[in-house]
Amino acid sequence: MLALKINQLNILKESLMASISNRQPFQCTALCLNSVWRHRIVAKRIGKLGKPHTIAETLILPAAQDMCRIMIGDSAAAKLGAVPLSNDTVARRIVDMSNDIRKQLIEFVKKSPYYALQLDESTDIAGQAQLLTYVRYLRDKVIEEDVLFCRPLQSHTTGEAIFNVLEIFIRENGLAWDRCVGLCTDGAQAMTGRERGLAARVQQVAPLVKWTHSMVHREALAAKKMPVLFDSVLNQSVKMINLIKSRPLNSRLFGVLCQEMGSGHEQLLLHTEVRWLSRGRVLQRLYELREEVKWFLTEIRSDLVKHLDDTMWLASLSYLVDIFDRLNGLNLSLQGRETHILLLADKVHAFTQKLDLWHGRGNCDMFPSLADFIADAGTSHDFSSLFQSASEHLSAMSKQFATYFKEDYRSFAWVRDPFVCTANELSIDMQEQLIELKSDSRLKELFSSCPLSSFWAALMQEYPELCDVALKILLPFASTYLCEAGFSKMTALKTKYRNHAQIEDDLRLCLSNIEPRIEDLSKAKQAQVSH
Repeated sequence: MLALKINQLNILKESLMASISNRQPFQCTALCLNSVWRHRIVAKRIGKLGKPHTIAETLILPAAQDMCRIMIGDSAAAKLGAVPLSNDTVARRIVDMSNDIRKQLIEFVKKSPYYALQLDESTDIAGQAQLLTYVRYLRDKVIEEDVLFCRPLQSHTTGEAIFNVLEIFIRENGLAWDRCVGLCTDGAQAMTGRERGLAARVQQVAPLVKWTHSMVHREALAAKKMPVLFDSVLNQSVKMINLIKSRPLNSRLFGVLCQEMGSGHEQLLLHTEVRWLSRGRVLQRLYELREEVKWFLTEIRSDLVKHLDDTMWLASLSYLVDIFDRLNGLNLSLQGRETHILLLADKVHAFTQKLDLWHGRGNCDMFPSLADFIADAGTSHDFSSLFQSASEHLSAMSKQFATYFKEDYRSFAWVRDPFVCTANELSIDMQEQLIELKSDSRLKELFSSCPLSSFWAALMQEYPELCDVALKILLPFASTYLCEAGFSKMTALKTKYRNHAQIEDDLRLCLSNIEPRIEDLSKAKQAQVSH
């Protein structure tokens, strides 16, 4: 009897083992794929936010287990422990997703009839020179822009070194130089040298490429020079600010003084030459807190306080506040995504016309801070010398803008609005195409309902020659704004605690608009069956 029961138990055991064996690979595969999917999602979030890879294992997983334990129970919390979220695992998943985004981007660029590049070089916190490059291309009749790569420059930052890194990437990924129509950089010697600069080297291998000096940088250079009067006021203002801001005790005491006086602000702002908008903001904050600064400088017995008792000096400061506020407005309008050279050229042209208008007026109505200050000062003060200096400044600035912005895009007015402008400089065939385009009433509605670049991209089949010229104008970058924004993200990514990190993959995940194909990446991983 006992032997019979033992035999029955053995048969039942074999049956259960066979059943488990038949189902186990499928179950383990599903569990593995779910696990791969889960930790890829977590790795994607970490990469998008630019967080350290260790945060998954040290914070995210423990926090998720705590929430599950409280809301569901210990068994659910224990299951989360199966999700691999170590530092190395997260790093590998970010690399996989970055490579997938790069592959998608390369395929998109290859399918585009043309592409344009924007690049800049900067030094990270570890002293490593990083070359950041963006690409703009045509995809599904829409112009897209995305980060192409971020590579370190191992030694020098010359035009040759930058070109070699760019050339290697282009060659390794099978991109064609003969379809590159634009290159936008800053005005550094390594970029602009006639013989050894990057632009000259690229033009040797890319016959269609046109180099563009970033319009944001050009605007900053055009506005940099000032008459002696205003330059001395700016330097003295910076000295006042540094005296207060650079010493922690002075900064704290000044903050207390502002609180006691009920000021709208409690601190001044530091000025830096590498920030485009800092001069206007710094001077405006100083002008708004001029009474508080005067009190403080009097208390610490600084010789700089004499300037705040000088009516002409304060009037000059109010003029600088106004003119730099105008310049900041122009600078901001030149920044942003999806801009093109025609749009930014129009903005610069409008500003130069304003300069001529202000120069020709005999009053200061266009400068509110200066107008209010003069009204408060009354008729007892003579500001004729200030008006003369301001007139010289406006005239000189207008000439500087004309020097830095020499291009004339009036011949491409038909690209801006093909239904109004003529194009006599075009060939007879292209003029005929333009006439046909103007006569097509359905295209007028399309023109008014979509961006300019999308309008021309949508007509490539019907008007190939016109669209070819238009896209070669609209596709190139007009500024290095995207690179500057990317370097800001790089600064947040590569801190002193992560100064040895290779950040290209993390940066791509942060900056790219392309979504990684997580499902395909998960399926490509081999499932770990039972051991």
